[in-house]
Amino acid sequence: MSTAVIGMIAGMALGFAGYFGGFGAFLLVAALGAIGFVVGRFLEGDLDVGDFFRTRHDRRR
Repeated sequence: MSTAVIGMIAGMALGFAGYFGGFGAFLLVAALGAIGFVVGRFLEGDLDVGDFFRTRHDRRR
């Protein structure tokens, strides 16, 4: 599945949540989607836990 299709599905889910559940549901779906994205990247190995705790100065090295 391409990135564009995944983005379209995520956008449709946010749209439905915003339309049927209001702004609070929109924010909840967006937050859970962001958490799921980060967990997915972590499980694929594209993201390291240490990336969240390094300072900007340490990343340049």
